[in-house]
Amino acid sequence: MNITGAVLEEIGATRPFAESRPITLSELELDDPGPGEILVQIEAAGVCHSDLSVVDGNRVRPVPMLLGHEAAGRILGLGAGAGGSGRSKLSVGDRVVITFLPRCGACASCATNGRLPCEIGTAANNAGTLVGGERRLSRDGVPVNHHLGVSAFATHVVVNRTSVVRVDDDVPADVAAVLGCAVLTGGGAVLNAGRPALGDTVMVVGLGGVGMAAVLTAIAAGHPVVGVDTLPEKLERALALGASEAFTPAELAESGVTASVVVEAAGNARAFETAISGTSAGGTTVTVGLPSPTAMASVSPLSLVAGARTIVGSYLGSAVPQRDIPRYVELWRAGRLPVEELISSRISLDGINRAMDDLADGHAIRQLIEFSAP
Repeated sequence: MNITGAVLEEIGATRPFAESRPITLSELELDDPGPGEILVQIEAAGVCHSDLSVVDGNRVRPVPMLLGHEAAGRILGLGAGAGGSGRSKLSVGDRVVITFLPRCGACASCATNGRLPCEIGTAANNAGTLVGGERRLSRDGVPVNHHLGVSAFATHVVVNRTSVVRVDDDVPADVAAVLGCAVLTGGGAVLNAGRPALGDTVMVVGLGGVGMAAVLTAIAAGHPVVGVDTLPEKLERALALGASEAFTPAELAESGVTASVVVEAAGNARAFETAISGTSAGGTTVTVGLPSPTAMASVSPLSLVAGARTIVGSYLGSAVPQRDIPRYVELWRAGRLPVEELISSRISLDGINRAMDDLADGHAIRQLIEFSAP
């Protein structure tokens, strides 16, 4: 079928992206779903730093590439064997959350209960293919690469069934979309990796979409929360969402405030240093941000030893999407996890280059691309 999508043509274009326009809206050909794959009509897609990191060159991926990795939509078609059975059964018409790390469920990494990303899924993501090595996208007969097995900045996608989690119709598309990355990553950094004890304070450094999701999840779990960011408007937003305190990094250093669990969600080496310095003796620093591969941070080994501090890396919030998304849905249904509050603006697909500028400038929490119903 013919679809419209946002294709990254070159990596590392000059800013502002609204002028250099490295992403073009293109008419593409989308193949039918193969065995174990599904066709999804996209309803909503979030714009995330993992998209920006490909645009600005911090994460080099093969181009041309149809971007987007956080989304929700309706199943339009099922390839052979994709329907499954039991609780995970998929049917045409189901609303699904699309996540960017497919899990085969059989490799050694999948056996770590979310601590390590799937080996097969990671290899496919790096190559710009779906699981199994296929590309279902082309333009004028030339293959177009998939972004993290999703490529959600498009009217329709074909994805492997291991990239989706079905949700009930009472979960709106905008909520479902944000669950697929921001909440999985930020919430999982708190619940799966940090694991704060009853009464522990949680600090979040970097209050973008993932960081704010960590704030909401920690509050939902009953923990006092401290927010840290360089931008005053984000500190105000964290306080409005229920954080107990909020500081710039300089204010935090002066205050002496620390926390038992500190989540670094900025993807910045200086933010990582701030997170470590804000971690209490005996506490845990969880880093989920993705800085440039060449970025380096300075850490005092003595402070780790003398303070019995732990540093934990957490990819996608150490999540198992089939396990974790239903948990977040139940918290949302109970009114304890208002993930709608993460959405800072709603845009159309043709605003994608400017959206990358807003993200790079740090002003956006979660920009949501909304697609019109046919």
